[in-house]
Amino acid sequence: MVEYSALALLKNAFTGNRDWKQAWRKPEPKPAYDVVVIGGGGHGLATAYYLAKEHGITNVAVIEKGWLGSGNIGRNTTIVRSNYLLPDSIRFYDFSVRLWENLSHELNYNVMFSQRGVLNLAHSPGQADEYIRRGNAMRHEGGDGVWLSRDEIARKVPGVDLSPNARFPVVGGLLQPRAGTARHDAVAWGYARAADRHGVDIVENCEVTGFLREGDIITGVTTTRGEIRAKKIALAVAGNTSRLLQMAGIDRFPIESHVLQAFVSESIKPLVNCVVTFGGGHLYMSQSDKGGLVFGGDLDGYNSYAQRGNLPLVEEVMSEMTAMFPAVARLRLLRSWGGVMDMSMDGSPIITKGPLPGMYLNSGWCYGGFKATPASGFSFAWTIAKGEPHKTNAPFTLSRFERGNVIDEKGQGPTPKLH
Repeated sequence: MVEYSALALLKNAFTGNRDWKQAWRKPEPKPAYDVVVIGGGGHGLATAYYLAKEHGITNVAVIEKGWLGSGNIGRNTTIVRSNYLLPDSIRFYDFSVRLWENLSHELNYNVMFSQRGVLNLAHSPGQADEYIRRGNAMRHEGGDGVWLSRDEIARKVPGVDLSPNARFPVVGGLLQPRAGTARHDAVAWGYARAADRHGVDIVENCEVTGFLREGDIITGVTTTRGEIRAKKIALAVAGNTSRLLQMAGIDRFPIESHVLQAFVSESIKPLVNCVVTFGGGHLYMSQSDKGGLVFGGDLDGYNSYAQRGNLPLVEEVMSEMTAMFPAVARLRLLRSWGGVMDMSMDGSPIITKGPLPGMYLNSGWCYGGFKATPASGFSFAWTIAKGEPHKTNAPFTLSRFERGNVIDEKGQGPTPKLH
């Protein structure tokens, strides 16, 4: 596999870019592997990469029902952050940010990680107190959080409506400078290429249709491309987790699947140089390298496995967008898309051994899946290889729901759609 470098770029420029090598192989699935990872998105590919790199387990297959990156890894708003309140969440997501910071070098692939910062706007004294508390919690755990006044926000993000008679007056904001954005498809391609270099088989258009069992032990999967046996089966399929578990005879699992829409506007000149979130509702927005405004908001509010949403939510998001940035009201919407969110009962992920021997689960990511990609893959690979959790994912077990030891960032209780 050729290394990507400035020299390779120059050489191929003189040959009309005809000599680039294939980024990853297109192998036929083997009858058996040590580990089969179901799901060819960011988490599945990262898991396979870290299994090979960190643990020397290279007899691994990643099987994907469609094309690589056709799920949530290609259907998000590309935000990377660790501005959480609870210690378990801060530690996990800050570990992910640290991995993001060196990811392009590690994968020899530019994932376009831009640490432009994430700014949460506060619109009331009570909300300001909550954000300051969160910032202090982040700093207490070794992270970074900075409180900005209205004047500082005006200098950093000139387009925000800071007028005194605004419907949602801004009183300040919490900035995480190390947060930012990355290129979602580049993350999938970078992990796929790096995993392939370690000998991992990436098998596309290979949908799981059932599980092979010996008693209660999961020993493999049946797919549209034949049976594949493995010592360990790892699920990293986001909102389709409950579907696959039903194939294994597990009808109850603490997640719900919901639609989450995202949008991008036509390209404009630079307007905002960080990620901005609207405290008067649920809206997050940044500007892509192509000039489009990338933004999203709440769930569509109904259970679904569809990758499309409804128009009332579009109207809600647009109204919040124009309340925060009045100048964008006349922009045209270029496109929208939907992802299937696996909303857990407390709004936090599940990275653990599965309910059946031989099965491992990576699910319940709610809104946080993309930013967690490196830490999720690293800790899930550790759990699969060693049969026990890494210290960063040790709190995110299934048993926490039995014990009542939930990790509820929003304090909404066991209502997935509210997280």
